[in-house]
Amino acid sequence: MKILFVGDVVGKIGLDTLENYLPQIKQRVKPQLTIVNGENANGGKGIKVEDYQRIQVAGADVVSGGNHIWDKREVMDFIDDPGKKILRPYNYPGKNVPGRGCIEIKVNQKKVYVINMQGNALMQPIDNPFYAFDELLPTLDKDAIKFVDFHAETTSEKIAIGNYLTGRVSAVIGTHTHVQTNDAHIFNKETAYLTDVGMTGSYDGILGVKKEPILNRFLTQRPNKFEVDDDGRMQIGFCVVDINDQTNNARSIHNYVINPDNKKFLD
Repeated sequence: MKILFVGDVVGKIGLDTLENYLPQIKQRVKPQLTIVNGENANGGKGIKVEDYQRIQVAGADVVSGGNHIWDKREVMDFIDDPGKKILRPYNYPGKNVPGRGCIEIKVNQKKVYVINMQGNALMQPIDNPFYAFDELLPTLDKDAIKFVDFHAETTSEKIAIGNYLTGRVSAVIGTHTHVQTNDAHIFNKETAYLTDVGMTGSYDGILGVKKEPILNRFLTQRPNKFEVDDDGRMQIGFCVVDINDQTNNARSIHNYVINPDNKKFLD
């Protein structure tokens, strides 16, 4: 099974980019399942129902989240809708957290779990993701494919999770830092791994945000209001994971970035 995963969609330019490129990518890759991280879709922080709908119409089967999932109050109006395949991190504390952190879907009669989990290092404190995986995984069908979006800040925590889950899930793909890493590989011929898949949004900003406020922050050490760069050129980061339906082990993982300086994928 081929699974296409697209990195953090940031703002209007991210949504425009997704609508422009995702159909072309899917035509080339022919994935059986497409997952898109959409937690930054609305102005860089949060997601509204209209953003979810645009991502879905563009070609996403599942929309994953992260630390900004609650930033728009409107998310509470649809995150519990069983007809909407949207995720928030599984390990938010408490017994009655809205939404879900794991979704089960069928792809050609093959069961697939998409899991959204958030890291702790340099992030707001939530439940320990290592223990959360220990709690969740035994409750899932052992014969199913398990694909993880691990939304975290530090490379060390992401790599640690990749090692911790080797042989227990089919893929661990990192999100949140918006810069694609060059370390796609398969742990022990079992679990596909990538520290960060990158972002979908402005190529000319800084992590999708306008440059000037960030530069002023570094130069003056005074607060500056950050704004999403919706006027720059486009980029999209994604990866393709091929998983053996019989063993649930990853066969290959390839990561790509399409931007004004690199359009080879579409040639």
